Amino acid sequence: MTVNPRDTRVVVTGAAGGIGRALAARAAAEGARVVVSDIDADRLRTTAADLGAHAVVADLATADGVTALVEESTAHLGGIDMWIGNAGIQGGLGLDTPDATWHLAHEINVMAHVRAARLLVPRWLERGGDHRGRFVVTASAAGLLTMLGSAPYSVTKHGAVAFAEWLAATYGHHGIDVHVLAPQGVETDIYHAAGPAQGLLRADGLLQPEDVADALFDAVEEGRMLVLPHPRVADYYRARAGNPDAWVRGMQRLQRRLDDATAELSASDTGTPAPSTSGADVPKTAVRGGATPATPAPDTPVREIANGATAPTGPRPHPEEQR
Repeated sequence: MTVNPRDTRVVVTGAAGGIGRALAARAAAEGARVVVSDIDADRLRTTAADLGAHAVVADLATADGVTALVEESTAHLGGIDMWIGNAGIQGGLGLDTPDATWHLAHEINVMAHVRAARLLVPRWLERGGDHRGRFVVTASAAGLLTMLGSAPYSVTKHGAVAFAEWLAATYGHHGIDVHVLAPQGVETDIYHAAGPAQGLLRADGLLQPEDVADALFDAVEEGRMLVLPHPRVADYYRARAGNPDAWVRGMQRLQRRLDDATAELSASDTGTPAPSTSGADVPKTAVRGGATPATPAPDTPVREIANGATAPTGPRPHPEEQR
């Protein structure tokens, strides 16, 4: 597709690399003027130079950081037509995750979207017309299903989806378009650091960041809110809603499989027999300023069957800002 002529001033957060960079590159290639933002200043400036974009280093974990990004982008572009909130963080594991980590995940994965919309939506409403602005939330398949091994990521990505749905329901009839981007396994830095989980991440196909960008821009052209670069996620989402008990039982079996794989890896490193591990031992990667989790479906055809229903697997981390 080509960028909608009404979406020619685009801001992409979490754009230093990975999916964020691919989204910015696609917009720039279609003729949009682009602002890229991230907390990783060095990589961001390289990306901006490569794409001919304007770089704004910003920490979206704070209200001041979001405000500064919106204001500098508005000053540079003369306004914002399309906001792509791709920044995110994957941090913390289970019940032992400290409150500070939970707080940081909530600030970046949920409140950054809320704060951006709080600034942008009133300005868009003043424009008038059928199309006033476009707001994109990168939530990942974790926001539709769940992510084994990372409670903060799973919970906050569900929050991001809920906020996007509310925003679409509340302002869609005013000409504000909202899209929820929910990829699964994508080849990013986090995928390469995922250890035993790599097989789960690629079970439904390992996409390139450019594939995810294409999926978003196709959805914009077609007017679809929910963007699923991995179509299988729709099946998982339906199965989860249709029989949540069966879905959870399947996830429990998958968690046990991940526990055993982690224990075997630990045993091979130490040369000692490995007991079954807890979910807290599943490898994780915390990425500030950009992380997209991918949905771990089983590595082999082990999609669990419980009470006659296929139990889909849930997402595991991959960079969002570094997609």
